[in-house]
Amino acid sequence: MTILQVGALPLRKTREGLEVLLVSSRETGRWVIPKGWPSKRLSDPKAAAREAKQEAGVTGKIASLPIGSYRYRKQMPDETRVLTVACYILWVKKERKTWREQGQRTRVWFSQDEAIKKVREPGLKALIAGLETPRKR
Repeated sequence: MTILQVGALPLRKTREGLEVLLVSSRETGRWVIPKGWPSKRLSDPKAAAREAKQEAGVTGKIASLPIGSYRYRKQMPDETRVLTVACYILWVKKERKTWREQGQRTRVWFSQDEAIKKVREPGLKALIAGLETPRKR
C-alpha cells in the first residue's frame, strides 16, 4: 500500500540563480522539504502550502500540479514505512520571523547545487536537479 504525503518545494530566484529552502527534520535533523499528510478540507497544493507555513514559516504562490514525487522511509512507532511525497513548487513571497515549528526545525536557503548535496533521498535530489533555472530577461 502506498501512503501519500504532500510536500512544498520552496524556491526563490536570486542574482546567483535558483535557491531552495530546506528545513531540518525533527527526528534525525536531516535536510528535507516541508511535507505532511493530505487534508480532507484542503486541496493537495493548499495542504502542501500549509506545511510550508507551519514547518518553514514561508508563504507564496503554490503550483496547482505536482512537479513529481519521491519516496522515503519513515520510522513509525511500530514499523518503518515507505511513503511517497507529491511535490508542489512554492514560489516564496514572504518569510515570517516567527512560525509554528520554529523551535523544532532550522530553515536554510541553499543554492540548487548545495540543496542537491544536502538532501538524502535520491528522488528528491533528482527533483531539485531537474528544476529549470529561470532565464535572465
